[in-house]
Amino acid sequence: MIYFDSQQQIHEKEEIEELTGKLSQQQEENKLMRSVLENDKDTIDKGKLISDSINQGLNSFTPDLIYQQLVKNYSMAKHIFGPSLLKLATGYNPDYIKKNINIPEFQKELRFRIEKNIEKLKDEGFLGKSNEISEKGIELASLVMYFEELDKITPKGILGEKIHKRTSIYGAKEDDRNYKKGDRYKDIAIKKSTKLAIRRGHKKLGKKDLRVYERQSKGQSYIVYALDASGSMKGAKIDACKRAGIALAYKAIDEKDKVGLIVFGSEIKTVVEPTLDFSYLLRSITSAKASKETDLVASLRKSVELFPNENITKHLILITDALPTIGKEPEEDALKEVSIARNNGITISLIGINLNEKGKKLAEKIVELGEGKLYVVKDVGNIDKIVLEDYYSVV
Repeated sequence: MIYFDSQQQIHEKEEIEELTGKLSQQQEENKLMRSVLENDKDTIDKGKLISDSINQGLNSFTPDLIYQQLVKNYSMAKHIFGPSLLKLATGYNPDYIKKNINIPEFQKELRFRIEKNIEKLKDEGFLGKSNEISEKGIELASLVMYFEELDKITPKGILGEKIHKRTSIYGAKEDDRNYKKGDRYKDIAIKKSTKLAIRRGHKKLGKKDLRVYERQSKGQSYIVYALDASGSMKGAKIDACKRAGIALAYKAIDEKDKVGLIVFGSEIKTVVEPTLDFSYLLRSITSAKASKETDLVASLRKSVELFPNENITKHLILITDALPTIGKEPEEDALKEVSIARNNGITISLIGINLNEKGKKLAEKIVELGEGKLYVVKDVGNIDKIVLEDYYSVV
């Protein structure tokens, strides 16, 4: 006689259902990735629309609210939603909307388009029941941002092909030296060895002519990217800084360095401990919303907690557009936290966006104490290059 354990059957059923759910989610993610890779304009536009909404600090899409703001006060609507979001939501150029917004027939068309586009996002699962941005929506937005940034930071050759430079697990090729027993044949510098043999008048390449590359091994580094997501960072600023964070995560993790994340405003909003999980970092960066004031002190304090208590390279990249505004003596408190961080072996670089003179002076004190670098930025379009420059200067 055979006895069946009903409890075991329940567990097995639950495991099968969980696995089925994960497979279904993976298939959905793969489908999104394929659409983005195939440059499907409709899918990419949806991703950009969601990304722009997050960057403007919006949690959900309300068609009536967007429409009413446009009709009531176009300038205010443009400030709240941003020009690119308005273009993607309506299908019209912002200047064209401004020119025709008072025409009743155009208003009707505008309402129809907004409702249709948002309903489509909802039907496809990019928005939830209450028009809030769903996990699938964030996934799409993160994929679009990732591939756009990857295309930007990947160098191109003379013919336009992509060039990827990979560092060997044995370290990067540095200087060369004479060959000795035990050296790997892969490390032989063929051109240099041949030139040496010719200079010596040898007809054949002998053992004494061989030169090998010295490989310089690199210890693992821990990098924390601290992103200011206060209200003043809304729109293009936070978008550029997110892309810079994605570039950093991609490059550093490719070099086997761990990357952490702190998103801060009036409080710490997001914390990711240094990790090699690029996908998790990508979603966390994409989800960051700008709001309220700047608590620089809290982010500095939190960064100390994120780094391990080990003798390794520990570096904080702090990106902000303002002075700290929280606390009785925010500037003094900030410098105190920088000193604590430095005593814990952490170096600090700061990227300041359009800082005023007072902000620049404080920033100079921060990087002096933190033994890092200061970058004062006016054009946010190049922040990704600056972040990567700082990363490579440290590691």
